[in-house]
Amino acid sequence: MKKIVFASILLAFALSACAEKNSEKKSEEINQQKEVKKMGTIHLTKAEFLSKVANYEANPTEWKYLGDKPCIIDFYASWCGPCKTIAPILEDLAKEYDGQIYIYKINTEEEQELAAAFGIRSIPSILFCPMTGAPQMAQGALPKDAFKQAITDVLLKK
Repeated sequence: MKKIVFASILLAFALSACAEKNSEKKSEEINQQKEVKKMGTIHLTKAEFLSKVANYEANPTEWKYLGDKPCIIDFYASWCGPCKTIAPILEDLAKEYDGQIYIYKINTEEEQELAAAFGIRSIPSILFCPMTGAPQMAQGALPKDAFKQAITDVLLKK
């Protein structure tokens, strides 16, 4: 009888240790997922744009950037071939320049009012927003080196 009780206690202890390890492993995976999210591009809605980038409704005649780092804004659509071409480039740049700039994405199909406010007629359209001064717009699928040049010259002013 003592052997059965002892074996039961050992089994319960072993199972609880495995459960604890699984719990720790899950916590670690969640933390890694959060890190990956932080380093990639950020999708914006109109409301987020108004609070993070520029509130053009409150200041319709004056551009006032609200961010704490310069940013790139990619106006895109999910069906757009050139937009799909630059998406991985923007993801790479978001990781490469993490902590220096933000790279935002705005789906023009979902945020038609926001796209109209910026006169987006063709996609992809890329808006480069430095900390000070007016933003600059580029249209079409730019190569990675053109993005890097714009980041250096327009956003980081190195």
